[in-house]
Amino acid sequence: MAKHFVLVAGNISSGKTSLTEGLGGRLGWATAYESVADNPYLSDFYSDMQAWAFHLQIFFLGHRAEQHMALARIPQSAIIDRSIYEDAEIFARAALNLGAISERDYQTYRRVFDLVVGSLPPPDLIIYLRTPVEVLLDRIRARGRDMEKGISLEYLNLLDSYYQEWLAGFDLCPVLSIRSDDLDFVHRPQHLEKVVERIQDKLLGREEIEFPTN
Repeated sequence: MAKHFVLVAGNISSGKTSLTEGLGGRLGWATAYESVADNPYLSDFYSDMQAWAFHLQIFFLGHRAEQHMALARIPQSAIIDRSIYEDAEIFARAALNLGAISERDYQTYRRVFDLVVGSLPPPDLIIYLRTPVEVLLDRIRARGRDMEKGISLEYLNLLDSYYQEWLAGFDLCPVLSIRSDDLDFVHRPQHLEKVVERIQDKLLGREEIEFPTN
């Protein structure tokens, strides 16, 4: 089988980790995940964005570049929970918009980001999980992570708007957009199978067909 290198993108709590785990197990692909529990800056960032936003962005840039390069080079197919592109196009832009990063620091970060990303091989596919922000906020509250208590509906809306802008102009590889609020990748195997079918069709260039989720 041909090797495929796939990235999963989406707003906070859109289901990226569950889908990455499910596809990795179902297809036998190597997996990598966003650094959350072992992230040295994330909790500080959510408690004081202005003080820690730049540090967090630099940490994620190095972390994701290492993941991206490592899994792009291995011989087997691989999938990563969150893409490196979202760091700049979504989260750094949001930090600038909210005043957590100055224009000077943002431009410095973007120069380094562009240099790093320019040396990375493009993925074969990005899976974008789109979810209404109200659903995202409910999920965030339900999972009860202390570091996420400060996430607001306004912040999620801002991120969502940047996702729409980014994907409208993204052309490095095909994008498969899947609405995830009615899907349960963990407890409903048929949902995961439908996603697998859509991924295979997209990788083969076949026309996409929407599927029922019940």
